[in-house]
Amino acid sequence: MGNREYIEENIDSAFFSEVFGTEVTVGAPTRIGSGQVGMNLRFSAESGDPSVPSSIVVKLASPDETSRATGMALRNYEREVKFYRDVQPTVDIRVPGCHFADWNEKTGYFVLVMEDMAPAEQGDQIRGCSVEEARVAVRELARLHGPRWGDASLFDYDWMERRTSPEDGERLNGLVNMFLPGFASTLGDRVQEETGGAGMAFLEKMAAGIVAYVTGKGDPLCVTHGDYRLDNILFDSSGGSLRCAVVDWQTPGHGNGVADLAYFIGAGLLPAERRAHEWDLVDLWVKGIEEYGHTVDRDWVDHHYRREAMSGAIMAVVASQIVGRTDRGDEMFVAMAARHAL
Repeated sequence: MGNREYIEENIDSAFFSEVFGTEVTVGAPTRIGSGQVGMNLRFSAESGDPSVPSSIVVKLASPDETSRATGMALRNYEREVKFYRDVQPTVDIRVPGCHFADWNEKTGYFVLVMEDMAPAEQGDQIRGCSVEEARVAVRELARLHGPRWGDASLFDYDWMERRTSPEDGERLNGLVNMFLPGFASTLGDRVQEETGGAGMAFLEKMAAGIVAYVTGKGDPLCVTHGDYRLDNILFDSSGGSLRCAVVDWQTPGHGNGVADLAYFIGAGLLPAERRAHEWDLVDLWVKGIEEYGHTVDRDWVDHHYRREAMSGAIMAVVASQIVGRTDRGDEMFVAMAARHAL
């Protein structure tokens, strides 16, 4: 199937029959979620084989040409497929079950055929989350980081994102400083409104320190998500207790796990709630890592947690300028930049 062109028009009953190895009939898809670089479709399915689920979610490259080109250039689609194939079985974080994953190296298109997590609901990056939701997400994050904490064999995966060298710092520095003027002209006024006039000064100071930020990340390294935020977390309370599953594995990395933690807390909670609860959430994450038998230097964690306050702002500046613009996307990037600045 590796030569198939993975676009919506080609995801039909014949495709699913090939994936599941039995006859499957599907209805017209409905689009779910609001991904910037990918597109998620839900299909109802019928089959005489009881192992075929009645509802299936398929993830494809974005139909937006700009966003799709970005996903291909940054290897997002390749990385997501390889995460599910190579890394996901070795970590404990809850993700949708994956029936099929493929990436067409020639065209750059990809497909994931996944478990439908309904009735779980996607978090809302713009609205923010409750403290209870934050606790659930932080506990789940430790289940990603803990199993391969300090595992040097992760270097065998040359497709994983790594940003620790001076060269990495220079590349990111070039991107941030190239895109910051565009961010300022399109979204700067709104960031200023959200931050009482302090936001753009924070971003300019951030842009001046990118190389030092990248080169100071430090060991131990682990598997990281790279975009651990509410839009990529599905919350489910149907079983009587709140739990979550994590999606959008287009930026898996081999890096400092505290970056994921600070990124999530900084962008997910509204500033007042973050200030009241963030160190309790850091404690919860440390406990989760220690449950895997690791000794964690809390001073090291606190140091890197403070350093990583800029991580979400970096993402907002760069991503907002390389994906297709939408009203919701603009609102989300403003929220992320402003919350990390505060």
